[in-house]
Amino acid sequence: MAGDLTYKDMGLNDEEYSQIIEILGREPNYLELGMFSVMWSEHCGYKSSRPLLKTLPTTGPQVIHGPGENAGVVDIGDGEALVFKIESHNSPSAVEPYEGAATGVGGIIRDIFTMGARPIAVLNSLRLGELKNERVKYLLDGIVAGIAGYGNSLGIPTVGGEVYFNSVYDNNPLVNAMGVGLVNIDEIALAVAGEVGSPLILVGSKTGRDGIHGATFSSEELSDDKADKRPTVQAGDPFMEKLLIEACLELIGENLVAGMQDLGAAGLTSSIAESASKKGRGVRVDVSKVPQRETNMTPYEIMLSESQERMLVVPIEGAADKVIEICNKWDLEAVIIGEVTDDGMFEVCVADEVVGSVPVLALTDDCPLYLREGAEPEYYKQHKAFVEDSLAEKDIAKAFLDLLASPTIASKEWIFSQYDYQVMTNTVIVPGAADAAVLRVKGRNKGIALTTDCNSRMVYLDPYKGAILAVCEAARNLACVGAKPLALTNCLNFGNPEKPNIYWQLQEAIKGIGTASLALDVPVVSGNVSLYNEKEDKPIYPTPTIGMVGILPDIDKRQDMAFKKAQDLIVMLGDFSSALGGSEYLYICHGLETGQVPEVNLGKEANLISLLLQGLADKIFNSCHDISEGGLAICVAESALAGNLGCRINLVANQLRKDALLFSEAPSRVVVSINPENVENLEKLADSLDIKMNIIGEVTGSNISCLVDNEEVIDVTLDKARQVWGEALKCIMA
Repeated sequence: MAGDLTYKDMGLNDEEYSQIIEILGREPNYLELGMFSVMWSEHCGYKSSRPLLKTLPTTGPQVIHGPGENAGVVDIGDGEALVFKIESHNSPSAVEPYEGAATGVGGIIRDIFTMGARPIAVLNSLRLGELKNERVKYLLDGIVAGIAGYGNSLGIPTVGGEVYFNSVYDNNPLVNAMGVGLVNIDEIALAVAGEVGSPLILVGSKTGRDGIHGATFSSEELSDDKADKRPTVQAGDPFMEKLLIEACLELIGENLVAGMQDLGAAGLTSSIAESASKKGRGVRVDVSKVPQRETNMTPYEIMLSESQERMLVVPIEGAADKVIEICNKWDLEAVIIGEVTDDGMFEVCVADEVVGSVPVLALTDDCPLYLREGAEPEYYKQHKAFVEDSLAEKDIAKAFLDLLASPTIASKEWIFSQYDYQVMTNTVIVPGAADAAVLRVKGRNKGIALTTDCNSRMVYLDPYKGAILAVCEAARNLACVGAKPLALTNCLNFGNPEKPNIYWQLQEAIKGIGTASLALDVPVVSGNVSLYNEKEDKPIYPTPTIGMVGILPDIDKRQDMAFKKAQDLIVMLGDFSSALGGSEYLYICHGLETGQVPEVNLGKEANLISLLLQGLADKIFNSCHDISEGGLAICVAESALAGNLGCRINLVANQLRKDALLFSEAPSRVVVSINPENVENLEKLADSLDIKMNIIGEVTGSNISCLVDNEEVIDVTLDKARQVWGEALKCIMA
């Protein structure tokens, strides 16, 4: 790449450029400017979010490593730990959906095995525009194919996720990938380059020009007039990644590694600087030794390339030759490209010529931080003032079918059927069967549960409450399969933080995550921030995606959502609600995205989780499914469809609107089915935790039917419901 970008083109402002001059005592050269620009980008430096992220609870007895490493690590007993993290690959996926999504999966997997963990699962969280838009269909098709193509080739199951559709994502799709791995606690590896004289070994693919300035590209708004600045999207090679996994885990197992770091955003610059900064060391790198797959690459291009499937390995003393030998055994190129020094400087050389020299800590610790002023947007007050009683009540039966056909609610089989979710043979609850994925821990009777959650519309209407809802739903989903929530990772997808209204959304959402995670004892152990998700002044809805993990002490007591047998009683745990704010019903049936976001009582939520865990441990429940998008009616229908058993629900409105009774998405509510003889046991348990228990119907027949005040408002055959729900997304994408 020619030296034709100014510091402003690279994403730096006047004050930041002046700060660089002050640090160096001179003008930076083009290479040095590029290194500062990527390390001080929002994507790498977290300059608008780091002050806010510091307020999150990150510790607990279960936490082994929290934020600051490649991924979070939590103790699951028996000397084992889960390693997990979620990250975004939004901008690359908007440009080239297949490779953007595929390399997002590859990147998050590297974060996992860099920690010494064997990757065991991938999840995703996707946001796309309206499917009537042909480009959105093209994006969805490419993104799903990219996730499948990379994960399936690696032999790592994609076991769960979520997909939402809304026109605000037409130009800015969100592709968040979550990786999960299992590691023995005594084999955890960290990203540290500590001992002076230690060699820096680059392992894996050759370096090309792909992804140069990808970090800064992901830290600015998309626009058509900036198309010439878009970097070449990285191309992934899952088969090379598979070799890297095996080689790196062998190196760690042989105790040959002092530090290991994957090359993601900002490539060599970021991986080397972050590793060296942890011990206040310096480094000297000779770019002429970096294996290159393209000719005439400049030091600037080599240091900023984001070519995939590359790792930085710092061996223990005297182990360099053995490291290279093992890598070569796995058909991986491994080359010493530099060494750790004691002067704190990051020197880039071509042979003996120094072509760039900057303080390591200037790239990492001296990144400017911005505690901005947020401003509550006018829309917030307007939506809160919306009066639901002014709505004309729609035909309930038609609304029910329209909701079943909503792409956000309808079956995602078209998507997850493209994923190999059974590879490794550990997946015991598969996609679509329950509120969370469940995997066995081989050799143990315990299991782990995994989920990703966020209702972006709720966060848009009230970022604080909406973020609380996201954490609560994730925890509730884990509890519905029998897992105790342990910890969470987050991916904060927002618009331009320099705009006061967007920064306010970010502030409020982070505050909400902190409030909920503290109340539910699920600390934040890792995460990612993706800002500037907007085009032509049209931001996405704020989307703080929550990835959460939980532990099942006895995997044989896991539960799914399917009704199991006729004459079982159907019970709603929690309160009936009139809240329709932010609901899919308002959006699909009234064309509105408005209203007050339902209030969360965190004490009630914690008690409900306790009730679910105890009830499942005691085998009281035959099915368990939380009420979320579409409300009570859709929740019951999904359990009926999953079990291929009909149901009859009989409700009393008690002066509530019928549509609110059936379609409210108020939190802290779950539908379970039980044997009639378990009623007394459940009553005692619910009473002890102050959770209302409402027997609302029974499993019976071949229809999904619902009466309100003895008036039949829904009566749909299972076959009809399955056709509407099961074919909606498939037909659109055909």
